[in-house]
Amino acid sequence: MKANHENRLFIIWAAALTATAGSLFFSEVLGYEPCELCWYQRILMYPLVIIYGVGLVKKNSAMTLPGLILSGIGVIVSLYHYLMQKVPAIGAGDACGLVPCNVQYINIFGFITIPFLAGTAFIIIFITHLLMVRK
Repeated sequence: MKANHENRLFIIWAAALTATAGSLFFSEVLGYEPCELCWYQRILMYPLVIIYGVGLVKKNSAMTLPGLILSGIGVIVSLYHYLMQKVPAIGAGDACGLVPCNVQYINIFGFITIPFLAGTAFIIIFITHLLMVRK
């Protein structure tokens, strides 16, 4: 495998690992209870650490195709979750579980929320993987 592919695999793996560590920090250290959509995003993100980690160790980007699918779905879920938080007509009165999905535990600069962070990681993973496939 070319060094360029290996570097991209590392970027993807690092983004997935950072997002996973961040979500665990929010829930286990800060005590933020994840909502239902947060759980779906975790279900889509956590396997990416393993998928891309194994691809990186084996130096085989062909085996990481499931990561492209998971990250693509993750972008959609994160975007919907973010819109629920920021567009009142979408998230008004929605309680998708014990914790309402429109709750904003963090709101940095008025737009950075947990789904925004997850969506950013999914977008980085998805686009970097597409660049890797294109080559």
